[in-house]
Amino acid sequence: MAYRQVERDAPEKAPEKPPEIREAPSPEEEEGGHRRRNRNLVIGGIVLVVIVVIVLLLRHRAATQAKAAQAAAAGARDRAVPVAVAPVEERDVPVYLDGLGNVNALNTVTVKTRIDGQLLRFNFQEGQLVRSGAELALIDPAPSEAQLAQAEATRFKDAATLRNARRDLERYSDLYHAGVFSQQQYNTQQSQVGVSEGSVKADEAQIQQAKLNVAYCHIKAPITGRVGIRAVDPGNMVHASDSNGLVVITQMQPIAVLFTLPEDQLPAITGHMRGGGLPVEAWGRDSLQKLATGRLLTIDNQIDPNTGTFRCKAVFDNDNGALFPNQFINARLQVDVRRGALTVPTAAIQHGAQGTYVYLVKADKSVQMLPVQVVLSEGTTSVLAGGVRAGEEVVTDGADKLQPKSKVEIGGARGGGGRRGGGQGGGQGGAGEGGAGHGAPGGQGRSRGAAPAQGGS
Repeated sequence: MAYRQVERDAPEKAPEKPPEIREAPSPEEEEGGHRRRNRNLVIGGIVLVVIVVIVLLLRHRAATQAKAAQAAAAGARDRAVPVAVAPVEERDVPVYLDGLGNVNALNTVTVKTRIDGQLLRFNFQEGQLVRSGAELALIDPAPSEAQLAQAEATRFKDAATLRNARRDLERYSDLYHAGVFSQQQYNTQQSQVGVSEGSVKADEAQIQQAKLNVAYCHIKAPITGRVGIRAVDPGNMVHASDSNGLVVITQMQPIAVLFTLPEDQLPAITGHMRGGGLPVEAWGRDSLQKLATGRLLTIDNQIDPNTGTFRCKAVFDNDNGALFPNQFINARLQVDVRRGALTVPTAAIQHGAQGTYVYLVKADKSVQMLPVQVVLSEGTTSVLAGGVRAGEEVVTDGADKLQPKSKVEIGGARGGGGRRGGGQGGGQGGAGEGGAGHGAPGGQGRSRGAAPAQGGS
């Protein structure tokens, strides 16, 4: 019994799992697997063929486009580009130095009264041009005329006293020689005559002063010029001590212009002043209108250390009245003339990475890129240092569409010329220092077909 109890209390063992048995695939399943692998291979091959076809099509299209672009470029080269041209001219070109300045009157006078009195009238209109010696205003002359009459009356009385003293001296002289009067009495009478003569001379001086005061009542123009706005109205009392005066007269013809130039340009001016005054042109503020032409009068005797400039003074006839005192102007001083210079319009000058060049039109209507060197720019005209010949034509408009050997169709206006422009420069053989816009120094001409020089001028 005890044995069986032990067996009953022992834990029961789990049943063992039978081993897994794999069955071999059937012939139908093996055939389905082969079909799937074959289908994947076919799909991969088709995709590969499609990719190859697409690549070939893209390459063919790119080659076609490249050929079309080359054909278009060749057609563009063969197609004439419409341009405007101008001839290369050989002429004399003046060299100018530009400076800023203003107009100054040669003489400015503030007209004042020299006596006190009431201002009766003005004999001019404000802004009128008056001549030297013309009467401008009248001060009440009555007080001065009364003083003149009083001085003349005093002289008349003293003249009578002098005549009486002289007659007494004659009688005293006879009695003195007869021994009746003493030497002292005779000398006293002589002194009396001298006193009377002095009184008459003092009266004559008073008369002269009174006449001068009467003349001062008639205020006259000291110079020829234009009168400004009057500072006092008729009817007011005016005094010689008044600071403002009656009116200001400014000389307008001739008139002066003061302008400044950089100190580097001083040798160019002094070197050409020996032959006489240099021409000076006065232009308006916008440099579009020439106002007058004059001559350089002088240059200052020192250079301003603060600005590094020196002052020049020019004189203008100003017959047309175009210049006005304190007017701002652009002064152009002609210091030299370049004889026989080769000139082209400034619009023909092209600037690139290789330097400065122009497009030269050849006989077969093709263009050649020709390197040039600009030695002077004056307005719309540029002076070249060789490289071109007079009579040749250069492109002035349409150069942005050109390439070397491009065909051109000439149209538009031939030739250049224009209004006066901005800065200019000097070159070797010219002014030496250049103008307000610095030009490049002269250089040797270069042969056609050479590469453009490094660096533009």
